[in-house]
Amino acid sequence: MLNRLRGAMQRVLTPLATALLRAGVSPDAVTITGTLAVVVTALWAFPTGHLFAGALVIGLFALTDSLDGVMARQSGRSGPWGAFLDSTLDRFGDGAIFAGLVVWFVGGGDDHLTAVLALACLVLGSIVPYARARAEGLGMTASGGIAERADRLLVALLAAGAVGLGAPTVVLTVVLGLLALASAVTVVQRMAKVHRQAVAVTE
Repeated sequence: MLNRLRGAMQRVLTPLATALLRAGVSPDAVTITGTLAVVVTALWAFPTGHLFAGALVIGLFALTDSLDGVMARQSGRSGPWGAFLDSTLDRFGDGAIFAGLVVWFVGGGDDHLTAVLALACLVLGSIVPYARARAEGLGMTASGGIAERADRLLVALLAAGAVGLGAPTVVLTVVLGLLALASAVTVVQRMAKVHRQAVAVTE
């Protein structure tokens, strides 16, 4: 879902990417700045109960996350380092988003079930990309599944924003529960995919 939006955003961001490159800004600087903005916003806005503002700002940066990639392709700097940096810093952003929700619902939000589900999303959300990275390190593939990162973030941010605008907290509780379940299923799907490949190699 969010991946398709990013495809459209890449075309919109091309003029901005060109302008930044002309100004001497590097793709890595954009990656790092975007991550810092997401982390700071998530760890300030969510723990203080500003769910809508936090979701809005983070969603904006999520949609423009492909800006560094557009810049790298334009400047001929696409390569493994940029991909590694982007994927690594994504983990900081994801962690901050769900950690911020955990802090809010443990404290001022006063909803421990929602906090537990946000924590589950945080943990399982880190296992999903690890399964893929570990598989690729072993020469296999483990992409796909029902809960890709972009979709998980979009759904979580929409639910958080809705609660921030006055929707009942149960909306976010249900969404986080479904996301945690979908993440768990995705981990199992990726494990099964790797298992099939491993069995095929030994046959």
